[in-house]
Amino acid sequence: MSLQPPKVAHILAVDDSPDNLFLVQTILEDKGYCVSLAEDGRSALAQIEQSPPDLILLDVMMPGMDGYEVTRQVRQKQARLGFIPILLITAHQQSSVVEGLDAGADDFIRKPVDMDELLARVRALLRLKYSIDEQQQMSRQREDFVSRLTHDLRTPLVAADRMMNLFLQEAFGPLSKEMEEAFGVMIRSNKNLLQMVNTLLEVYRHDAGNKTLTFVPVDLKEVAQEVIQSLEPLVPNGKLCLGMELKDSCRDCGDSLTVMGDRLELERVLTNLVGNAIKFTDEGKVTLRLLCDPDSPWLKVEVEDTGTGIPLEDQATLFERFRQGENKRAGSGLGLYLSRRIVEAHQGLIEVKSEPGQGSLFTICLPQYKS
Repeated sequence: MSLQPPKVAHILAVDDSPDNLFLVQTILEDKGYCVSLAEDGRSALAQIEQSPPDLILLDVMMPGMDGYEVTRQVRQKQARLGFIPILLITAHQQSSVVEGLDAGADDFIRKPVDMDELLARVRALLRLKYSIDEQQQMSRQREDFVSRLTHDLRTPLVAADRMMNLFLQEAFGPLSKEMEEAFGVMIRSNKNLLQMVNTLLEVYRHDAGNKTLTFVPVDLKEVAQEVIQSLEPLVPNGKLCLGMELKDSCRDCGDSLTVMGDRLELERVLTNLVGNAIKFTDEGKVTLRLLCDPDSPWLKVEVEDTGTGIPLEDQATLFERFRQGENKRAGSGLGLYLSRRIVEAHQGLIEVKSEPGQGSLFTICLPQYKS
């Protein structure tokens, strides 16, 4: 891809002075730009909605709606309109520059306007616009590719899992002990790969905004119990204790500890946190704990272990995408990132406290559901 701008850049000039607009239009069109004009903020916003320009030249002092408010409204719509650079044309007061930049403007030029300086700033902001547009396009293409790739990978992996299980069940004839062990290893490896592909697919669904959550009242106590039961087979016998705790304060909340959320996604988060705790804890205990306060809007879920712990330098980036810890058991670096995305989609928070050799404590705060 090239960073070369389009053949003709579309610039919207906004000023309540017809003379200023005429001057700007004449100079910019002489340089090959396509220029639209607006004499007030409201008509400018209408034009931007109808045909988003590549750049906005915006006078600050206008009657009715000033340049600051126009800037704020354009930035509020940026997710839909895309990035549009805004060059403020301002008076000499320093405060106006600060307010304009805080509102979301990208640059400013003072009156009286030097036309050579104006053209230089126009060129610079257009380069910024095309660079950002290209980066966003490349990001969308990359995410689309990964999403399609992971989706296509699931089909052969699922088929391989079913076929290997049929062999292990001796559907095609008897197997020797050595062959049974070999198929067992293959099945476990295939399941690990399938789980990684599924996690990657979920990550890109969330990042692309294509993940639809179904919000219903969810009893976290039931979800926690199911997670503990499903993960008990992973616990080494005699070395590790896996359990669930319900704090005394939760008794006053009733039998149902409820949040409004997507049950499958919340189960995915708890399964990931408890599964990680089991993986990094050779002996001691892993505890899934529920805490609530009748007077608090939050319901807390804690996952605590007595495992290897997490170095302080790793904790700062633990919930970022593809951030793997230094531990040799660390996975793809997607599970905790996905967990954070899911928790945030539920208007919640997730954090970690840990010391190397002393274990880790993951805490999730979710809004309580009051029927």
